[in-house]
Amino acid sequence: MNIRITPTTPFSDQKPGTSGLRKKVTVFQSAHYLENFVQSIFDTIAAPAGSTLVLGGDGRYYNREAIQIILKMAAANGFGKVLVGQGGILSTPAASCVIRKYSTYGGIILSASHNPGGPDGDFGIKYNTANGGPAPEKITDAIYARSKELARYRVAEAPDVALDQTGNYTLGEMQVEVIDPVADYAELMESLFDFATIRALISGGFRLCFDAMHAVTGPYAREILEKSLGAPAGSVINGVPLPDFGQGHPDPNLTYAHQLVEIMYGKEAPDFGAASDGDGDRNMILGRGFFVTPSDSLAIIAANAALAPGYAAGLAGVARSMPTSAAADRVAAKLGIPCYETPTGWKFFGNLMDAGKVTLCGEESFGTGSSHVREKDGLWAVLFWLNILASRRQSVEDIVHRHWAEYGRNVYTRHDYEGLPSAAAASVMAHLKSRFAELPGQRFGSYQIKFCDDFSYTDPIDGSLSTGQGLRIVFEDGSRIVFRLSGTGTEGATLRFYLEAFEPDPAKHRIDAQQTLAGLIDIAHDLSQLKQRTGREQPTVVT
Repeated sequence: MNIRITPTTPFSDQKPGTSGLRKKVTVFQSAHYLENFVQSIFDTIAAPAGSTLVLGGDGRYYNREAIQIILKMAAANGFGKVLVGQGGILSTPAASCVIRKYSTYGGIILSASHNPGGPDGDFGIKYNTANGGPAPEKITDAIYARSKELARYRVAEAPDVALDQTGNYTLGEMQVEVIDPVADYAELMESLFDFATIRALISGGFRLCFDAMHAVTGPYAREILEKSLGAPAGSVINGVPLPDFGQGHPDPNLTYAHQLVEIMYGKEAPDFGAASDGDGDRNMILGRGFFVTPSDSLAIIAANAALAPGYAAGLAGVARSMPTSAAADRVAAKLGIPCYETPTGWKFFGNLMDAGKVTLCGEESFGTGSSHVREKDGLWAVLFWLNILASRRQSVEDIVHRHWAEYGRNVYTRHDYEGLPSAAAASVMAHLKSRFAELPGQRFGSYQIKFCDDFSYTDPIDGSLSTGQGLRIVFEDGSRIVFRLSGTGTEGATLRFYLEAFEPDPAKHRIDAQQTLAGLIDIAHDLSQLKQRTGREQPTVVT
């Protein structure tokens, strides 16, 4: 095997965000850019010679080309074997499943998650460690440090690998096994959930609609929902993964999953609707004419976990990201288990799961999962809801309202302001922080501010400290407003407002969240000076 060693110069912008390095496709296509970052990964992790790597992506534009480059670089850097998804396809949770099942050294996942694809869209790459989860900050920081000093990278001179047929191939001295991307994941799902009870529900006339958004979960949903569980053909819509996601935005929320929303709010709506995102780790849950917030979904799954065979023995604990509502905290308190509050980013849950501290985790950004893998998992959440519905034989709306009646309702909304000028978004955050000293004790209508802070987190397992994780304004009655800049976009800045108030009165549980939280929304705009500083009056997305 001939190895080409190519001289290169560092790029200054290869610092991974909350879930890997994300840039425009054209950036990754530029000379040396992808190769530099991959070599920085390999140099940092220093895998022993002969190690096994998992490789796959969400099928977006440039996925196949990047896989061929990475395979040749893996061979040149001493890997003994790579497991790659057929056609280059491997959802993020499925990649985590394969890493864990086959005890590989780690994996490289190619995705920009819920960001748009296509030649002018986004691309991303991240490294997952042997536990199946995203690399922790100490590793991503080391990768970034290496990228700033890289002088050369290694590539094997070899023909491309045939990705469209499963089987074993050789690339120099390295083995490449092209695997069925669905089989291992589907097997894991059947071990966790009561497929027989779900089949009985569906065979009895229960109708569902799953929107794969022309992203990676299409083959998984068709295999599991239609073939294994018996949902009629066509229950999965937009099920063929496309490099540009059908010119859509593969973000499963009420704005971008508009086809599903129109179906679920239509006259002939099915009983259950769900969607997943670009790489399959997010989910949206809908009933007939009814939206379930991700925060409520996590709490309801926790409260009903014993209905699923894989969780019948009970939960060790629950974890949620700081911006996620405290609905799960109330369930954990009743169950007598701990609930951890972490920064945004699934990597923060990994240590807790590896230490056996938590079983379920969730983020308000449509991410829910458990210790079965070390990633959030969209289709897993859908199957958990189907298990609950099949066991309880109540509608989605009834289950949510009964939950609120028992635990109270954490009324919650998130307002996203996408594509803001970065400087303007930063000025909003700086202005808010500058007022922290004066705000405690001040009253705004019926709300009095108790404290303000910039959330930080000390990991209870390894003691690592994460700072600058979001600005919190907490009121005396427990209501709160959180302001946070997103770390997952590639163009401009996304500023998010999170608003939450607890409502114990069942008579008020059916009031629309925007109406209940109108006072807090006004306070958020007043305190942040959003309109004055960005010129933006209305959010891009409301959830």
